[in-house]
Amino acid sequence: MADEQKQQLFKEAMGNYPTGVTVVTATAQNGEPVGLTVNSFASVSLDPLLILWSIDHKVSTINEFTGGGHFAVHILAGNQQDVCMTFATKGVDRFSTCDWSFSPEHNLPVIKGAFAVLQCRTFKTVEAGDHTIVIGEVADIQIDTEKDPMLYHRRHFASIPAEFYTK
Repeated sequence: MADEQKQQLFKEAMGNYPTGVTVVTATAQNGEPVGLTVNSFASVSLDPLLILWSIDHKVSTINEFTGGGHFAVHILAGNQQDVCMTFATKGVDRFSTCDWSFSPEHNLPVIKGAFAVLQCRTFKTVEAGDHTIVIGEVADIQIDTEKDPMLYHRRHFASIPAEFYTK
């Protein structure tokens, strides 16, 4: 099988795998907020509390995320599709379209309205092909259990209300 064909099949398979949606933010050295939409997010460990996400080497703000020491992961709420799309768009002022503030704990840009926000210290970075895997140690957690998290599947957004699940 040719590499191009494998890549296309890989994209098809991964695009049909349901994921949560996150926006990762950090503070640049000049004090400006930076952020991007990320769906390559997963938990790693409970002791210590570790998560991971990956960033493409072509992203213009990669150094702010891999070398800044801290970042925040926003697990988006089901009603935050506009935030997701804005932070996935190049060439726009991403922070001008949402309500956010710097956190007092770590001076990280925190977007209001998320299902959960994990403020992290960079634990380790690992080069992996055309991406860098960023592993973070969770230092602070905020969660709004009144909200439902956003899901992404087959290029569509959704959320599943808590009452859908039976106990």
